[in-house]
Amino acid sequence: MIEGKAAVAREKSQPLEIVDARFEAPRAGEVLVRIVGTGVCHTDMVVRDQGYPVPLPLVLGHEGAGVVEQVGTGVTTLAPGDHVVLSYGHCSRCGECRSGRPGYCVEFYDRNFKGSRMDGSQAVCDAHGHPLGSAFFAQSSFGTYAIATERNAIKIRSDVPLELMGPLGCGIQTGAGAVLNALKPPAASSIAIFGAGSVGLSAAMAAAAVGCTTIILVDLHDDRLALAKELGATHGVNAGKENAVERIREITGTGGADFTLECTGNPKVLAQAVEALRVPGTCGLIGAANLGDCASLDMNTLLFGRTVRGIIEGDSVPQVFIPQLIELWRAGRFPFDRLIKFYDLADINQAIADSESGRVLKPIVRPASGANA
Repeated sequence: MIEGKAAVAREKSQPLEIVDARFEAPRAGEVLVRIVGTGVCHTDMVVRDQGYPVPLPLVLGHEGAGVVEQVGTGVTTLAPGDHVVLSYGHCSRCGECRSGRPGYCVEFYDRNFKGSRMDGSQAVCDAHGHPLGSAFFAQSSFGTYAIATERNAIKIRSDVPLELMGPLGCGIQTGAGAVLNALKPPAASSIAIFGAGSVGLSAAMAAAAVGCTTIILVDLHDDRLALAKELGATHGVNAGKENAVERIREITGTGGADFTLECTGNPKVLAQAVEALRVPGTCGLIGAANLGDCASLDMNTLLFGRTVRGIIEGDSVPQVFIPQLIELWRAGRFPFDRLIKFYDLADINQAIADSESGRVLKPIVRPASGANA
């Protein structure tokens, strides 16, 4: 066992508790990663608040980045010292995984939201030996170490700032991948993105990178809309001050946008995103809602050729897509670092509060101030 710290969700909707923790050595197919930085994502908060009923207590965190310390038996693609970004868990065996769609793995929920390894065992315990829920997104990376699998630990080049890279494993790859991998808008097309958080802004940067000429961000915060324009958006719409659907139709002049993207997880916003489409058009849904939340749509809105599709993890194959995003960032075409603010792990509840209030777009917590490889 290796000693360290972990941030634990013990009770529904309560602050996370920083505890002394012990981490197992990696088993077959696993790797032990020393965490350098982990992004705070909306899904962490959904689970903390039990919108997804993952058993508590649980070590959260699913946008980890760090250095491989140990590898388990059978691991062939990673070695101690490798820099990795931790992404989502998948089985690699089912038809969806084998066809290049691991985000739709038949075991996706269990491998990411079960709160344990697939066999029910835990990789982490507290200082008294009591097991802590782990394997959240096959990592549980709010701590000094994480146990991940060889499949979801993505080796990256070692000459980029590792502490920045964790959010590429989930939120940023979700927003960018929704555009680059799923919707695939052609050059000169229009897209309206509902929600100017880190996911929506990542989508906007991706839309600019592929040549969309009308990129509309919809949000309630003028400062976020201003940043969106700096990152490539052509228009910003404050939905608290004007009718977003009417404004999108006015901007496009074609009855709506070619593509829309719902990033908030709000059922009413999803309805707006569908209504804001031209005929035909496609709406991508990537916002995480609580289980059981339902949206109401006029069936005739879809009858005339509009499409609504869900998108998990940006339709990405992380081993391929995360290095691509890093290269776009190095070329200055995907400046996701402008979304980030760093916090010490001890201040994780402040990081979460700042994210929930909208003060910070993408917090990253580090086990030690200034931590790096």
